[in-house]
Amino acid sequence: MTTTTDPQDAGRTAELAQRLSAVRQRILHAAEGRAPERAHRGELPSLVVVTKFFPAQDVLRLRELGVRAVGENKDQEAGPKAAEVAETLARQEPPVSPPAWHFVGQLQSNKAKHVVKYASWVHSVDRPSLVTALGKAVRSHRNAALAGDARPAPCDDVDLPCLVQVNLDPVAEPDGHRGGAHPDTVLELARTLEGTEGLRVGGVMAVAPLGAEPREAFETLWKLSQDVQREFPDARAISAGMSADLEAAVAAGATHVRIGSDVLGPRPAVR
Repeated sequence: MTTTTDPQDAGRTAELAQRLSAVRQRILHAAEGRAPERAHRGELPSLVVVTKFFPAQDVLRLRELGVRAVGENKDQEAGPKAAEVAETLARQEPPVSPPAWHFVGQLQSNKAKHVVKYASWVHSVDRPSLVTALGKAVRSHRNAALAGDARPAPCDDVDLPCLVQVNLDPVAEPDGHRGGAHPDTVLELARTLEGTEGLRVGGVMAVAPLGAEPREAFETLWKLSQDVQREFPDARAISAGMSADLEAAVAAGATHVRIGSDVLGPRPAVR
């Protein structure tokens, strides 16, 4: 990849490299302490760097530093950023493949048609209506791509992996969907995903509740993951852990950790 000689850019790249190295060391150290049954054949958890509120230039710097997966929370930010990154990398000599985009935020059903254009993973599926919308969007995009009316997208060649987001709040309502599906509905939602053309159930995802012990929350997520895997053996992904609790998540068996501020620094002020 072509690098810049601009001192400011070089300084930011060096800062990201230092932060990235520290996070990778934390992941490595946490993985060394995992119980054997949670070691996933010795593979380290995948690092998804969440670039919310940070510019496409930072994504390009991260790609230069070897980051292969980035996460976004909002489609209105993710779509243009993914397009800018892809176009920039395509102009490199030789061309560089873009990172895989993981959509990790709450997703409105009417945004599904946009997200499938760039996302390689969707971590936040929490209700049947969203499954329906995503499946419809994938099939529509595939038809458009075949007709030459759409740019290629990851879902054109493979079914879109979707994770069931679980609400681990101890007082979660059985019929509530904000922030995740109730634990009692996870397996049913996984079945709905797997039965929808264009999608596949990839596993589970959760955020540790505020004020709760993250190890206990992630232990619950691990148990739910095992329930899903008994029916869908390939649904092995467990997306858990952020900057403050990645060690607890890795110890509990996370396969993906979603890290933002510890790699990129304090988030810019929202204007």
